[in-house]
Amino acid sequence: MFKPFSLFVGLRYTAAKRNNHFISFISLVSMLGLMLGVAALILVLSVMNGFDRELKDRILGMVPHASITGYDQPIEDWKSISSTVLDDPRVIGTAPFIHAQGMLTNAGQVRGVMVQGVDPEAEKAVSIVADHMLNGSWDTLKEANFGIVLGDLLARYLGVRMGDKVTLVLPEASISVAGVTPRLKRFTVVGIFSVGAELDSSLAYINIDDAAKIKRIPEGVEGMRLTLDDLFKAPSAVREIGSKLPGYDLISDWTRTHGN
Repeated sequence: MFKPFSLFVGLRYTAAKRNNHFISFISLVSMLGLMLGVAALILVLSVMNGFDRELKDRILGMVPHASITGYDQPIEDWKSISSTVLDDPRVIGTAPFIHAQGMLTNAGQVRGVMVQGVDPEAEKAVSIVADHMLNGSWDTLKEANFGIVLGDLLARYLGVRMGDKVTLVLPEASISVAGVTPRLKRFTVVGIFSVGAELDSSLAYINIDDAAKIKRIPEGVEGMRLTLDDLFKAPSAVREIGSKLPGYDLISDWTRTHGN
């Protein structure tokens, strides 16, 4: 019966009858050691490949690979800039945004939050949030509706569900007949997402036009998010892309904002 040569040699040296059994013992231990070493290598490679996939598809699927902002002013011609940036083969998607930091309150519960004003359709090109909705629909984030999409953990901390009201408090003062008061706006929870990452506890989305109203931005957007074909080359790629955009500053990539 045919046997592979390697199997023949292995059986010859492990199963052969000898007066000195120490040699057979050494051969068996060597074989077991080799098996354990290969198994450990396969296990480590599998874990690292799984971590690499989760890093790309989940954690960094929620944050921009790079972002473009103006010098202390909104970007009014962002559509033309988007066309210019998309001409670079390394850029596979862009989306405008208006960013705000504040607090969300509900029934005495207060939580610090990062609020992203986004274009719901364009955001799908740079974020995976639309694919990880637990409740509601991403497409309900419409203009003038003042709806808000919360992370799952953030919604639990605030004790809110679909259709509940939350109040967004911005650290910017408004002057009225009642004096100086913080800027407040009520939003309706229209969606809850979960990506299984830290951002589930600190991130919320609203429509970009609603964000412009509460931040009093008459025209344009605060910046643009970019998605690249290779996120690990983002630091060098964004510098080259930014050099083609005079008057604007490529302020960050994901290694600066979420390097940890």
